[in-house]
Amino acid sequence: MKAIIALSIVGIATLFTGVFNMKNRAVWVAITGLFVALTFTVQDWNTSVRYFSDMIYFNNYAVAFTSIIIVITGLILLLCSDHYRTANNTIADIYGLILFAVVGAIIMVSYQNLAMLFLGIEILSIPLYILAGSNRNDLSSNEASLKYFLMGAFASGFLLFGIALVFGATNSFNLDEIHAAIVHNGGTISPMLSIGVLLILVGFLFKVSAAPFHFWAPDVYEGSPTVITAFMATVVKTAGFAAFFRLFSGSFLEIESVWFNILWVVTVLTLSVGNLTALFQKGMKRLLAYSSISHAGFLMLALLVLSDKATNALIYYSAAYGLSTICAFAVLLAVKEKRGNDSIESFKGLGKENPFLGFFFTIALLSLAGIPPLAGFFGKYYMFASALEVNLKVIVIIAVINAIIGIYYYLRVINIIWSSPDESTADHTIQIGFTYKTVIFVSALLIILIGILPEFLITLI
Repeated sequence: MKAIIALSIVGIATLFTGVFNMKNRAVWVAITGLFVALTFTVQDWNTSVRYFSDMIYFNNYAVAFTSIIIVITGLILLLCSDHYRTANNTIADIYGLILFAVVGAIIMVSYQNLAMLFLGIEILSIPLYILAGSNRNDLSSNEASLKYFLMGAFASGFLLFGIALVFGATNSFNLDEIHAAIVHNGGTISPMLSIGVLLILVGFLFKVSAAPFHFWAPDVYEGSPTVITAFMATVVKTAGFAAFFRLFSGSFLEIESVWFNILWVVTVLTLSVGNLTALFQKGMKRLLAYSSISHAGFLMLALLVLSDKATNALIYYSAAYGLSTICAFAVLLAVKEKRGNDSIESFKGLGKENPFLGFFFTIALLSLAGIPPLAGFFGKYYMFASALEVNLKVIVIIAVINAIIGIYYYLRVINIIWSSPDESTADHTIQIGFTYKTVIFVSALLIILIGILPEFLITLI
């Protein structure tokens, strides 16, 4: 709770750095605020405190996801400081909006009331509608903002209608009271409750870009500024799945007959559509967008299990995926700024021209592919293990096949990275600043560390 208050205050203070012509200090104000929020969050470990008349519940689950979100946001802000170095008129606004979005994300991972869930989603979404279109001179950025707004509003409508029906069936917005009302009915499921749960499910599937509700994601990811796309693919997805899991494990576990088969089919579709479509992409940004959809499919395995082991797997996978994606997007930013495009061919010879970028980009892609001993491998392993524990053998086999497909297109990119450079890129040798190097190195180091020591993180969780 202290983290929410601290980030809200720092977000406002960041906006005022623009008013008082201190834009160059805005990033350090924002990062200091994140550090303070992380300190407050860690202090809440093993406390399980409830706030606002039981509307927010900070337990270890919320603390773990909040910590992941804050760390990833800190890395993104460092990327922003370099990426937006020429945007003197808007940089403070961008930092402030990112911090406000993080406040919404933290509410989403710690809510105990459906009204607070909806509030968190809107606090997260509204700044992102603006950030997606923050490159005002780029028509594709404007298009991404409009598409994101329309799809976000559409999904929020489903979610809000579902929440209203669940309230009508259970007479409460509180997760514990909803669960108690369902148990009290002795397994009898009213049509109102069933429809409400399904509408909430659809709303969440839109938010996490699961197939067949994913069609907005590639266009929005491609059109948005790259650093904002990185934020969407990591922080927004992490918060979405944390909120999704919290609601269904806390309130709807006893009525899984309503939603389980639908979610099973959606998981298979998400895995297959994300990976198969990624095979045909020629742009790195769009490839990472479809990669993000495929990883949503792996994360959805935890929703089919809803056990303590699945909780640990979800947290670990979110951390591994977030760090790998940030590292990949940092390299993508550096290449795109120098060579003017994000086509996969523009990465040709990167490893020989700039071994630092080539090596760490390879680490990020291998982690996303799930190659041992990197974090991405153990993320998939824990997901598969939790699914096998409840006898979900068929979907695990499908997930393994899709993981193999993913390995193919990631290795294809790695092969291009370490091939001989073209003469057309000879005059575009990429040199990056200290900030980019810091983000790439720190994220890659964490990928390696939690991959080598996975049990340490799982035991800590």
